[in-house]
This record gives sequence, C-alpha cells and structure tokens, in this order.
Amino acid sequence: MTDLDALPLRPELRGRTPYGAPQLKVTHRLNTNENPYPLPAELLADLGTALAEASRELNRYPDRDAVGLRADLATYLTRTSGERIEAGQVWAANGSNEVLQQLLQTFGGSGRTALGFTPSYSMHPIISAGTGTAWVDGHRRADFTIDAAAAVAQVREVRPDVVFVTSPNNPTGTAVALETIAELYDATDGVLIVDEAYAEFAREGTPSALTLLPGRPRLVVSRTMSKAFGMAGLRLGYLAADAAVVDALQLVRLPYHLSSLTQAAARTALAHTPALLATVEAVKVERDRIVAALPAMGLTSVPSDANFVLFGRFADAAAAWQALLDRDVLVRDVGLPGWLRVTAGTPVETDAFLTALGEVAPEFRASLGD
Repeated sequence: MTDLDALPLRPELRGRTPYGAPQLKVTHRLNTNENPYPLPAELLADLGTALAEASRELNRYPDRDAVGLRADLATYLTRTSGERIEAGQVWAANGSNEVLQQLLQTFGGSGRTALGFTPSYSMHPIISAGTGTAWVDGHRRADFTIDAAAAVAQVREVRPDVVFVTSPNNPTGTAVALETIAELYDATDGVLIVDEAYAEFAREGTPSALTLLPGRPRLVVSRTMSKAFGMAGLRLGYLAADAAVVDALQLVRLPYHLSSLTQAAARTALAHTPALLATVEAVKVERDRIVAALPAMGLTSVPSDANFVLFGRFADAAAAWQALLDRDVLVRDVGLPGWLRVTAGTPVETDAFLTALGEVAPEFRASLGD
C-alpha cells in the first residue's frame, strides 16, 4: 500500500491528522455533544411522508438555492432571537463545517490569514488549512475567557482576513460577551464569524450575536441543527449575515449542494421546533447537575452555556479518561492538560457518569498544590 509520503500532497497538509473523536462501542457515549433524546414519533411520521414525497423527483436536481428551507430558517431565527432575519440573509449547507468551509473559500485562501482564540473548535484551523488559509492562534486567559483588550490588540497587529469567535466556546463551554464581539468586529477589516453551534443551550439571559447583525455587513453567525434539534445525522448547518455575504458564498458553493431529501427533512424538523427544543431544557438540567456534583469530588468545571462541561483538574487527564472508559463511560480528551469534556446526556447517562467519576476522581485528581 502507498503511504502519504509517496503522494504529491500539499506541503501544509503533511504531518496533520484527520479530525475525529473516538467511535467506540460503549454503553454511555458522552464525547461528541449530541442531543441524547430520540426524535419524537410525530416528527418521524411526518419525515416519512416528506421524504417519500421528495423521492418522487429524485430524478431531478434539488432546489439549488434552498429557497423554502432558508425562509423557514429565517423564521426560526427571527422568532428565537427577536432580531428580524430575512430569508436572503440565510444560507444553508451540509453541516456548519461546510458553511465555514464556504466562508473560508470566499474570504480566506492563499495569502490570507484566519485567527481564532484557542482552545476552541478544532475544525477551524483544519478547515483553514484545507482552503490554503494561514492560521494564527489567538490568546485566552488562564480561565479560558477572552480578554477583550488583548484580543483587539492582537487582531489589529495580525490583521487577519477572517476572525473566529466560538460562543458558547467549544471545548470550554462559556459564551462570549456581545461587547467583546462588537469590539473585535470594529478592530478588523475582515470577516468576523461567530460560531454559535450551541447557542440554544446558553444560560438564561445570554443574548445571541444575531442581535449585532444590523449595520455590520462583515459579521456572520453560524448555527447547526445537529445539537439542540437533535439531528446530527441530518448534516444541516446554516448562517445568518448581510445578504451580500450570502451572494458572495454562491460564487464558491457547489451546484445543488443540498439534496432534495436533506432540504425536505430539515423543513419538516423546523415545523416541529417546539417538540425538538423541549429536550434542550432537560439537557441543561443534566449539565447543571454535573457542575453541581463536581466540588464534592474535589473537581471543578468551566462555566458552561453549552450541552457539555469541561471538568478537571486531573494530574493525568489521559489516565482518567481511560479509567472512565474502563467503566463503560466515554468522554472526550480534548488535549488540554488536566481537563476532560463530558456531554450532558439523559438522567440515566448522568447517573452512570457521576458514579464512574466518583470512583475515578480520588486516584486521578490533581492535588491542591498542582
């Protein structure tokens, strides 16, 4: 078999590894931030009908511009954010990763730079590399928050073409203040992308960056149906921005990139929004339950506005991860020394996690002096 060294691979891709969380057969999979609740029966019934109807015209190309879907997404965003979003301001693709890829194809590329405040979503630098965009790590405080003044100074120094802000941040979980986002926007001449994949899980009173869109034509807010909507298998991501950004993306999007079946399934799911989002509050209860249980184990967490918790500190996070796996609980080792990340699951999954963690913590937690 030929290995990569024998292929004419682009130099900036050599030595890299693919993105991917471990896919292991365990009882409690709490490592990929999925919504743990199955789709409601009434949605499944309507999906069957909608997909059967869409299948009648699979010999034809889908709606290239996904007009109906974008209108439905605009209605959802308007209703939940309080900010008027028009269909022309919305774009959809196969997962938010494709949305981000299209943005970097449009505004990044050879000779251009993207900056993100790490640790953050690890796909941002990967997609940047895939589009030939240089990547610069932005700085965070020791508590993983963004120091607005320092971030603004770095943006002005680097002058990136694309700036990423993940809010709530992944893997740390905390939302970014709108004042910080606005300051970063003013500091750059490039495009500012606010990745809001977990926005629906934010704590009460946490506003969306959607409210900042008016008057900011270089601001983009990306979302997904994978998390709060519980449709990770659908692969539907979307963004809201100035309509000119949407026009620009159509210069690079592949023709007919969203299948007829994907569009039909997403529109059907949006028609069931109240039932799907009802699970969000249940997940938040489990998230907060995890946070509350940690101090009694000698552990702590980063404040979370997402459906996961970054928890520690461990003297050896990798060993703690393995010890939890040995107890049939899979969490995520995100590569931050001393920390692990757990998805908030069902009450049964939380029980299993907390029981396993209670057994693991005494051996692997860091001492107070560490």
